Amino acid sequence: QVQLVESGGGLVQPGGSLRLSCAASGSLFSIYAMGWYRQAPGKQRELVATIIRGGTTNYADSVKGRFTISRDNNKNTVYLQMNSLKPEDTAVYLCNAGIVLYSGESGAEYWGQGTQVTVSS
Repeated sequence: QVQLVESGGGLVQPGGSLRLSCAASGSLFSIYAMGWYRQAPGKQRELVATIIRGGTTNYADSVKGRFTISRDNNKNTVYLQMNSLKPEDTAVYLCNAGIVLYSGESGAEYWGQGTQVTVSS
């Protein structure tokens, strides 16, 4: 059974940095896209950043220039480096991945359990 396990959240002061990691565990064939979403209390879930297997990235306007998404295909892991954090970045950050379990089959979407990021002085 494939699972996405996130780590790296926590409490940080405004202007600080955090690095989130998300590793896919279990038997799988390939991961074609990975990304991060976030959900703040009382708000809808929103896309933060995505990266496809070839390395093309996409960012929400609110994080461009501050956040960097990357992935290690050998480790089935995606990272989110977050710099110049603001209080409005406070949210639960969720990892998302499109995973193909077996060759020739279509992929399915998987979600991690989420990790809390709190930006506060």
